[in-house]
Amino acid sequence: MNKIKHQIIISSVFVAFIIASCSHSRKIIKAPIKEQGQDYLFRKLKKNEFCFNTLYAKFSVDYKEDKSKYSFNGQLRIKKDSVIWLSFSPALGIEAVRLLITQDTIKFLNRIDKNYIVSDFSFINDYINNALDFNMIQSLLIGNDFDHYDNKHFKASIDNKRYKLSTIKRHKIKKYIKDNKSNFVIPVQHIWLNPKNFKIEKIDIKEIAKGKDKKFSIKYFNKKPVNNQLFPFSYKIEINAEKKFKIYIDHKKVSVGKSLKFPFRIPKKYNKSNCF
Repeated sequence: MNKIKHQIIISSVFVAFIIASCSHSRKIIKAPIKEQGQDYLFRKLKKNEFCFNTLYAKFSVDYKEDKSKYSFNGQLRIKKDSVIWLSFSPALGIEAVRLLITQDTIKFLNRIDKNYIVSDFSFINDYINNALDFNMIQSLLIGNDFDHYDNKHFKASIDNKRYKLSTIKRHKIKKYIKDNKSNFVIPVQHIWLNPKNFKIEKIDIKEIAKGKDKKFSIKYFNKKPVNNQLFPFSYKIEINAEKKFKIYIDHKKVSVGKSLKFPFRIPKKYNKSNCF
């Protein structure tokens, strides 16, 4: 079920007004780019990022891969910069999958097939053909920019009445690199910002390869206040790599600051696996 619906109603009475408004808006958002460029946008972006120590959310998911489609409910728990806990259940409410992500480990528990996976981040990156680490996943889940990555080489522009930041080869800051495996480089990255609240509306990550490009894209919608901050209650994820799939997420409840538990126990009878 696609909950992101596009309804466009155009009336000739408003055409002149719309054209004038677009022109005026473009002049307003163009001024700070000419004066201060990407530094201004990054200051505003960081100032308006979502801040938390712990986060809890309930959500629904629609997952599409080729012609297959699945719908289920989920829970999300995050302790900032420490652990991400996810639980997924079908309509009947019995947990099917549990996922635990820490800075260097991913644990996946499949209650349907009674197996489990314990791996580093190569488990995800091999599956989607991209370079993600803990911080990137955490940031994507809450609609923030990636921490610990340089901001030196971004270029600022305006695209469809939104600010756009673009860069090639965004490197992880050296003091956060523990070993060669964590030395990720984001090949090509684009970030679109809302000119009113400077919240991220879309992120594209591309890897340009001979014969076939790989792309990860996320769009954020339906921002609502949580703890006096704007949080994206809906988003759409698209991945085009060896596999192509789309994920639509709608949050039903989001809260911050609560004491949370992150249970993850592997039953003795479960078998270890190397893939989904």
